[in-house]
Amino acid sequence: MKIRIFKLLVVLALIGFAGLSVYAYFGDLSPERTQITEPVRLNAN
Repeated sequence: MKIRIFKLLVVLALIGFAGLSVYAYFGDLSPERTQITEPVRLNAN
């Protein structure tokens, strides 16, 4: 019975690792780029 549970945990870990790998490879993880311009005032005397 203990071996059956161990096999189930190993299979679930492999499925989880495969799913995470597929998501990291095909998932859109790139950030959205927006240009921000803001004037800067310098106190140079």
